[in-house]
Amino acid sequence: MSAPTRSVIVSWSGGKDSTLMLERLLADPSIVVRALVTTVSTVYDRISIHGVRRSILRAQAASLGIPLHEIALGAMSSNDDYEAAFVRGLTELEVAYPDTRAMAFGDLFLDDVRQYREALLARHGWSGVYPLWGEPTDALARRFVNSGYVARLTCVDTQQLDAAFAGALYDHALLDTLPPGVDPCGERGEFHTCVTNGPIFRAPIVVRPGEQLLRDARFQYCDLLMDGDA
Repeated sequence: MSAPTRSVIVSWSGGKDSTLMLERLLADPSIVVRALVTTVSTVYDRISIHGVRRSILRAQAASLGIPLHEIALGAMSSNDDYEAAFVRGLTELEVAYPDTRAMAFGDLFLDDVRQYREALLARHGWSGVYPLWGEPTDALARRFVNSGYVARLTCVDTQQLDAAFAGALYDHALLDTLPPGVDPCGERGEFHTCVTNGPIFRAPIVVRPGEQLLRDARFQYCDLLMDGDA
């Protein structure tokens, strides 16, 4: 007797944890992935926090072959602004996927983040799914690289990691040189990544590192460019 299926929406950042989480879901016969949902800054035309261009986000979704829904945010959104936008996004998803009230996240071990998500979702009749929760982050990081995924660091918190890591390939050499205290998956916000190829992608997304920019005297961004990006 086959297991009952559960429909989920994937909270997609474009980074390695989202990728590993999606890979896990796609391999589960009891799960149906309906869509990706991503928070996007409409002012900068980029994935919020990660700083990845919307053109790359859309190329990721196309390569994955999964519908993409974008939640629009302003440049300097407060938490109330974020929650209002998130709820609007949930409403749109409910219309598009009436059978789905679960959202999957790539969170690994931060209890306060998970509790926040759970409370926000529960207020609107949704629940959270956390396929990678509690797994050792050093093993996850090595498995990501060993599986053939390709990613670069797009944002570095310079209070936790040297700015020189921005734009670097996320590979074994990088993992070997991370300072003590820096989580190998960047779970405490030390860095964020953009994935451009790997087993669940139908075709690679070709990018090159562009300009670097320091924001708020703290966050070092590396702009990733596809052919045709200005």
